[in-house]
Amino acid sequence: MTTTTINPARHRSLGDQTWQDEAVCQSTEYNPVDPDIFFPEPDETEKISTAKSLCDQCPVRRTCLDAALESGDTDGIRGGLTEEERGPLHEKLAGRLDYSRVNATIAGRDVHLTKAERRAVVHAAYRHGLTEQRLAWLLKITEEHAQKLYRETRRALRNRDLEQTPEPMLPTGTDDDHLGRSDFGTAA
Repeated sequence: MTTTTINPARHRSLGDQTWQDEAVCQSTEYNPVDPDIFFPEPDETEKISTAKSLCDQCPVRRTCLDAALESGDTDGIRGGLTEEERGPLHEKLAGRLDYSRVNATIAGRDVHLTKAERRAVVHAAYRHGLTEQRLAWLLKITEEHAQKLYRETRRALRNRDLEQTPEPMLPTGTDDDHLGRSDFGTAA
């Protein structure tokens, strides 16, 4: 019988740059790497191929890509992608919703969050009954702002619940769906 181990997602904490120590592109005495290969001109296909092959071996490739996207870095090859390949990802970043990031934040980790993920944290914190003080601490905002976010969440949930209430079923008649006196009971 084989067992599968699922490692939890490792998200870069706010201000964390320690992941760079594990990067294959870091030049050492035993592994000299020319940093210029990660900043090729568009027609330097040899440099692009070399840089991408190094990125393919890198244990922190995903973290590198996330860091480039989150910081708005548009220069060079990062996370195994060229500037052009990262372009569409930059555009979609604000809408990213990774629930492992949301869960990590709820658990108390300082994780880079997109706008969509911040909204999901507010919703999850509200559902879990976290206090406004805890939400403020998690999102690095004021308690007043956390109170406002909870009010908006309560209002949105209330409105959603109101929209989902089923409309009363009206009896259907056989006479071209006209309602008659007997359809309303004795009060009519």
